[in-house]
Amino acid sequence: MSVTTIFLLLGGLGLFLFGMQMMSDGLEQVAGARMRSVLEFFTKNRFIGMLVGILFTAVVQSSSATTVMVVSFVNSGLMNLFQSAGVILGANIGTTITGQLIAFNLSDIAPLFVIIGVVMFMFSKKQNIKKIGCVILGFGILFMGLSTMSSAMSSLKDSPNMIHLLKSLTSPYMAVLVGFAITAVLQSSSATVGIVILMATQGLLNFPVCFFLILGCNIGSCVSALLASIGGKKDAKRAAWIHFLFNIIGSVIIFIVLMIGIGPISKAIMNFSGDNPGRAVANAHTLIKVCEVILLFPFMDWVVKLTYLIIPGEDASKEEIYELQYIGNQSRLSATTAIIDVIHELEHMGQIAIANLRRSMDALCTLDEKKIEKVYEQERYIDYLNKEITNYLVKLNSFEIPMADSKMIGGLFHVVNDIERIGDHAENFADSAKSRIANHIEFSEKGEKQLQDMTEMVVKTLEYSLDIFSNRNQEHMAEVIALEDQVDEREKKLQKAHVKRLAKGKCSPEAGMIFSDTVSGLERVADHATNIAFAIMDPQDVNETDDEDTE
Repeated sequence: MSVTTIFLLLGGLGLFLFGMQMMSDGLEQVAGARMRSVLEFFTKNRFIGMLVGILFTAVVQSSSATTVMVVSFVNSGLMNLFQSAGVILGANIGTTITGQLIAFNLSDIAPLFVIIGVVMFMFSKKQNIKKIGCVILGFGILFMGLSTMSSAMSSLKDSPNMIHLLKSLTSPYMAVLVGFAITAVLQSSSATVGIVILMATQGLLNFPVCFFLILGCNIGSCVSALLASIGGKKDAKRAAWIHFLFNIIGSVIIFIVLMIGIGPISKAIMNFSGDNPGRAVANAHTLIKVCEVILLFPFMDWVVKLTYLIIPGEDASKEEIYELQYIGNQSRLSATTAIIDVIHELEHMGQIAIANLRRSMDALCTLDEKKIEKVYEQERYIDYLNKEITNYLVKLNSFEIPMADSKMIGGLFHVVNDIERIGDHAENFADSAKSRIANHIEFSEKGEKQLQDMTEMVVKTLEYSLDIFSNRNQEHMAEVIALEDQVDEREKKLQKAHVKRLAKGKCSPEAGMIFSDTVSGLERVADHATNIAFAIMDPQDVNETDDEDTE
């Protein structure tokens, strides 16, 4: 085999992988947000989830992308393990669509796809058209890569040593190992199957051995999901193991069947495929996956339960240590679910801020020093989350994510800021509590009751706003607007009442100053809550924070 042939093979493989990645990324950017919504909505039933998994994987042309997304969904709490099993089953069937497309041998018209994609990408000013152009361009580059590899492989037929080497690959065990190794390295079972199709078409591989190479591809395709689960929650790791166990168990069953009847099975598929080796490999790939799903679908509950034995226990509470729950040290970022992970991390941050606000107001009225210290501790946690989430959003700006998601980044920056400001107000209230203790400042019972009532109004506004933001549930939008108006009116009313108490000598000037500052602070927290509620509606038109905080 000459150096030129090696370069052609490697160059063709590079074009194939690049084209597939470009096509997959383009499809995720154009339709990722919509497909994600479909995936979220239609996964309640396992059978429907499987159909959606087939559709989604057929669209994005990558079972790895689908399974990585499922792992991310489970990590974010959008999907439970039993729901994820259906989508994973579907992804395993959907990935065979790529092999079927390759078997059509569209290399002759690949340059047409390339020029159309280039024209759309370079000359259109609309982002949607540009992204669709990337998809078409990727499709063309993919088949040009296949054409290059096919040309290189045709010369291998003239190499006796190479023919002998490939024909000697008769051991089923070695074939499975080779398929696994290639797929694990390339991170794409579609690429490995594409290579097998080309080699079978050129007569470099005996058709029966292709079955075992495909089984190795099945197992190797699990590596991406296992890597994506590193650093995630236990359920995310279990979701990756569902994918792995499905392929291991399914491959073992099919392996045994093939060892018993490889001859008749090979002949039947070749006859069905019109004696076309490439089409026969693609059909074998599809048949293997469909048979695995049919065999294991009734037993997926057992597979899910088995993952609990492999990954035992529950996630430790992370509230006492400074760690992110949904984003951070994940080995592989899923572009389609990155924004969802941020929203859930912000929801987590918001819940901490609400709890700290309650704690600080309780400390202000009860003068509980332990609660004051807890407020400061949680404020440091909020500051940590603020920094890490902000850095992650900055990082996302350099990634190609769905366009609908990219429009949300500006609004999410505002939400991080709003929640951090709420934490600052809680810290201010804790400072006031310390001042009361140090200077022996007394509040009247009526004053304390007024502060507690206003706090409940503000906390209710925050809870509704966070629900609207994190769950896109606009059911309480009107209540948020009404509550914010009521808080404004309450603030004006309490400020006037406290001036009257001062005038009548019913409270000290020091108490009056703390009371006034606290009421103003609560009103500003309600403003931040309203900003959070509106952020998800139209991220680019989120109102700037209205208050002029000086803390």
